[in-house]
Amino acid sequence: MFFVSIVQSCLLASMLLTGSGAQEPAESLPGLAAAEEEPRTTPAAETSQLSEEEAALVERLLADAEAARQRGWVVRPRGRSAADLYREVLGIVPGHEGAGEAMADLHRQLLDEAVEMARDSDFEAARTLLDEAAGLHEDALLFTWALGRIGAIRERRLAEAEESVIGLIDSRRFERAEDRITELVAIGLDQARLEAVRDALADARLYGTLRPGQTFADPLAEPGDYGPMMVVIPAGSFMKGSPESEAGRRSHEGPRYRVTFERGFALARTETTVGAFARFVAETGYRTDAEDRGWSRIYEPRSGRMTRRNRINWRHDYLGREAAEDLPVLHVSWRDARAYAEWLSRQTGSNYRLPSEAEFEYALRAGSQTRYWWGDGTPSEPVENLTGDGDVSPTNARWNVAFRDYSDGFWGPAPVGSLKANPFGLYDMGGNVMQWTKDCWHDSFVRAPTDGSAWINPGCDQRVIRGGSWSSTPDMSRSAYRISGAEDSTDMRLGFRVARDL
Repeated sequence: MFFVSIVQSCLLASMLLTGSGAQEPAESLPGLAAAEEEPRTTPAAETSQLSEEEAALVERLLADAEAARQRGWVVRPRGRSAADLYREVLGIVPGHEGAGEAMADLHRQLLDEAVEMARDSDFEAARTLLDEAAGLHEDALLFTWALGRIGAIRERRLAEAEESVIGLIDSRRFERAEDRITELVAIGLDQARLEAVRDALADARLYGTLRPGQTFADPLAEPGDYGPMMVVIPAGSFMKGSPESEAGRRSHEGPRYRVTFERGFALARTETTVGAFARFVAETGYRTDAEDRGWSRIYEPRSGRMTRRNRINWRHDYLGREAAEDLPVLHVSWRDARAYAEWLSRQTGSNYRLPSEAEFEYALRAGSQTRYWWGDGTPSEPVENLTGDGDVSPTNARWNVAFRDYSDGFWGPAPVGSLKANPFGLYDMGGNVMQWTKDCWHDSFVRAPTDGSAWINPGCDQRVIRGGSWSSTPDMSRSAYRISGAEDSTDMRLGFRVARDL
């Protein structure tokens, strides 16, 4: 807040400096009169008690003061300024009318200049002029006007600058937004508002115009059509892989290492559905790998085994029957999943892709470091489509190896999102169907990227599959569990979901 000795009410000064409270002050100083052009002289009555030398000195001081005013020397240079010379006169002749009026004129002049400085957004200069004016003359009305006027100008500039910063952030012009925030600091934006703007810029750099946990769906080219519902995953870090002490651990789940995501990303809330994949095929005429080779693998309920069957493709469920639109699409290869993501990118103008293995595990764990995202053992409630000892097949069979005292009510894939979301708001990350990731397969994490990006080697044909499925044993449902699959392989346990850059 500007320091002013003349205004005694702190509440009034604070209100005026922020431009709040009373109606905005008038544009011109009240009662402002033009500076007198005639040099000020001393009436005889005021010098009648002075010696000839003193009277002459007063006349000389008044003349020098007027000359200093003409040069613009209002308060500087010290000792030769108009204000200092008029003070000398008042020291010789207390209550000198001409000198007193001149000091009042200088006071008004500085206040007027302070307002002009504020209009030019030089609030530091305005503050200095106010402080200087405060030492010249006591006129609470004029000072109050100037404070209010400068406060109103300042608040208007702040509002304009804040709006400009938000616009720059929305258009992703982050460096320019940083420059404008510096201007807000110079104008004097209060700390709470300044932190809010800085937080908005930081979030935009991490998440675009979105925020962690937010859901959204991008419009497709056809009016009224939208892509998959996406969830914004927060930036952060986690330990990828499993500790050596974890039950069921495989050697290729280590060595455990820290992955840090400097930016957030978006991940589909559920697996890609049959209905969504059908829209892609209808739009592009795409043929899947299973269609081209003429077969895929299904579940045979009488034997309880996986078996190859001809003329099975993405249109079919785990038994080889026609699949409902809300089921996760099955019988799709890594190449099919990539083609779908590339189509979404063309449709939306955003970069859709398969998630990296690190992104998948980070989002699956959702802050946990336990065997499963819900804990270390059997869930206390149905959270994922898993192998439970209470599940029964269409032929009344039960799982030999399963979660004890657990049943989710499904045998085979469930409609997506049927059970519980994990703490990041994602469904079916640890069950229902296994899912393709972008990475090439590696037998260990030695030299794996630590920034969360996909680990790709030119010419690789084995990709990483993550997540549990409806038929996975408890060991195979762990958050660190991973297997490989050929780029063209398909079966009734395997689907995918897409990721999107922010």
